[in-house]
Amino acid sequence: MTFSPPSEQAVRDALATVIDPELRRPITELGMVASVAVEGSTVRIGILLTIAGCPLRGTITEDTEAAVSRVEGVDEVVVDLGVMNQGQRDALKDQLKGPGGRRGIPFADPASLTRVYAVASGKGGVGKSSVTVNLAVAMAARGLRVGIVDADIYGFSVPALMGISQQPTRVDELILPPVAHGVKVISIGMFVEGNQPISWRGPMLHRALEQFLTEVYFGDLDALFLDLPPGTGDIAISVAQLLPSSELLVVTTPQSAAASVAERAGAMAAQTGQGVAGVIENMSWLELPDGGRLELFGAGGGALLATRLSGTLSTEVPLLGSIPLDQSLREGGDEGLPLVLGTEASAAKDELIRIAALLAGRPRGLEGLKLPVTVS
Repeated sequence: MTFSPPSEQAVRDALATVIDPELRRPITELGMVASVAVEGSTVRIGILLTIAGCPLRGTITEDTEAAVSRVEGVDEVVVDLGVMNQGQRDALKDQLKGPGGRRGIPFADPASLTRVYAVASGKGGVGKSSVTVNLAVAMAARGLRVGIVDADIYGFSVPALMGISQQPTRVDELILPPVAHGVKVISIGMFVEGNQPISWRGPMLHRALEQFLTEVYFGDLDALFLDLPPGTGDIAISVAQLLPSSELLVVTTPQSAAASVAERAGAMAAQTGQGVAGVIENMSWLELPDGGRLELFGAGGGALLATRLSGTLSTEVPLLGSIPLDQSLREGGDEGLPLVLGTEASAAKDELIRIAALLAGRPRGLEGLKLPVTVS
């Protein structure tokens, strides 16, 4: 029996299955494969990192070794890490954002097919961030490309809820967001030390949000969630200005007083021209050991809010779902593992997954889009 060394093409085909953990594209498409050398049963791969301190260099190395090791005839894989020079980084940026690193907000482009959901509430403490995180992760679990912008600058919490502790990677002025549970995430909390407070006035808040939307490379997304601060202040206005096609998801508790406050957040759409995708009632009830329900915060607030907003906006605003209280939801948030990824049966988990499926099934539509069709 004669030994047949692996072909270079077979090795390159294997490398095409290695996905950059931040850019979520094959390393072969990103110009990261500098060299492939086959020496008998040993394969030496030269990989170029975007920056010298790439925090995921270990992941890239392990994924490369695993992919090439599966090629028939390969006994050993050696990965040599290098760093892109400025010209190579410029070429990568042009590939990602267009020639010259085209600025602007891609999700504001009328041709964008990304569904943008701004998750709003009238007051704090209704579980808006937990709902945002779980809906995003549930949609990613369905195979969709999803991102989150933590737009609650003062009360940022998304990194902790997603279990993210690393900072974003910078390629010159381009920011690559960390990925957790299949979701790309950006938050001001990734740029501050410890639990340091943010003390900014309105113009700074607007600029921070604008930078998140212009300088962070999310790539082509099916859905982008923005976790808004409570109320109808600066950030809510900025979102309407920067992302006029965004739709509000209004979160409330069953309490009628909370629903009345949440109505203001949803009614803002009448002034900004945004749509309202629907209402989500959180903390709807607590399931008792005997199977009964304890309605700690009353009942009917979500349905009442949906009815009121339908009248105010002169269009149907649906109640998308009612999520019960669940200790596992809090525990998952503390551990950075969203409830929808848990293995235990949970009414709250099932409801969140059902709502995510509803949102995932809403097509963006072609109205206002320019199609590549010419008439001769």
